[in-house]
Amino acid sequence: MEVERVQEIASLSNLKGTIPSEFIRLENEQPAITTKLGVLLEVPVIDLSNPDRQSLVASVAEASKNWGIFQVVNHGITNELIAELQKVGREFFELPQKEKEVIAKPIGYNGVEGYGTKLQKEVEGKKGWVDHLFHKVWPPSAINYHFWPKNPPSYREVNEQYAQSLIPVADNLLGLLSSGLGLEDGDIKQGLGGEDLVYMLKINYYPPCPCPELALGVAPHTDMSSITILVPNEVQGLQVFKDDVWYDVAYIPNALIIHIGDQVEVLSNGKYKSVFHRTTVNKDKTRMSWPMFLEPPTEFEVGPIPKLISEDNPPKYKTKKFKDYVYCKLNKLPQ
Repeated sequence: MEVERVQEIASLSNLKGTIPSEFIRLENEQPAITTKLGVLLEVPVIDLSNPDRQSLVASVAEASKNWGIFQVVNHGITNELIAELQKVGREFFELPQKEKEVIAKPIGYNGVEGYGTKLQKEVEGKKGWVDHLFHKVWPPSAINYHFWPKNPPSYREVNEQYAQSLIPVADNLLGLLSSGLGLEDGDIKQGLGGEDLVYMLKINYYPPCPCPELALGVAPHTDMSSITILVPNEVQGLQVFKDDVWYDVAYIPNALIIHIGDQVEVLSNGKYKSVFHRTTVNKDKTRMSWPMFLEPPTEFEVGPIPKLISEDNPPKYKTKKFKDYVYCKLNKLPQ
């Protein structure tokens, strides 16, 4: 069964100035109708080089409780490395279609790794205007290089370098989140599987769309991960739902965008909030993003951290294996 890729559809539909009906969202989801136009939401920006740790902990905790999203600057990853990450990702998606299909998800395969288009059940059969590539980059025992592009030739080296640079940033963020709950620095990381925490990279490729006012790149959702560390390209597209309205998020050059995901909301027993977000597309430009999802191992059980539970604060979430959480979420089943 041939899967139609959005990148291929885009090259056809641009000729007609229309898009297939399955990409046209219902009115209550159409960006032109539901976005607060002309306003960029300035989500909290946190300087990770701040020597005052107490103030840093307070900033991260406040952003995670009230927003579920923040941006970090002075994170220690060079601008050059981020530019290389973007370059090799873009070059992969610019390859001939046949070459990309070599690492496509096999038919009947239940994992998420590989090149693909559809990810989960969509409401009313609607589709997102996006193709993607997923693969794990850490720990080494979790990596399946079959799903890594062989082209461009520097793809593997750049992505391994980026993963190595990202690990200390992620450890720092998880430590700050832990401290913000009055816990030991390592408690949240341990609650996610410790050193077995899986780093899953996704590259989103949103080709130009003739009707951006009618389509979405990715439908509204929260991330299943613990946290997501995201690099966007320069094309606007990330939107956050706040005060009952969708807002475009203001980008800051070379900042990393941090999403609080479902697993940290569960671990914190609801103190930290998973951010509800979606992505829009652009009429003339290709938008790309590189989210890194930090996920517990599939068999690892995640639940509210026992130190946070008391008679006054009973558990608000079930403890369950991460793979069971994922299955329910992707199939729109109750947790």
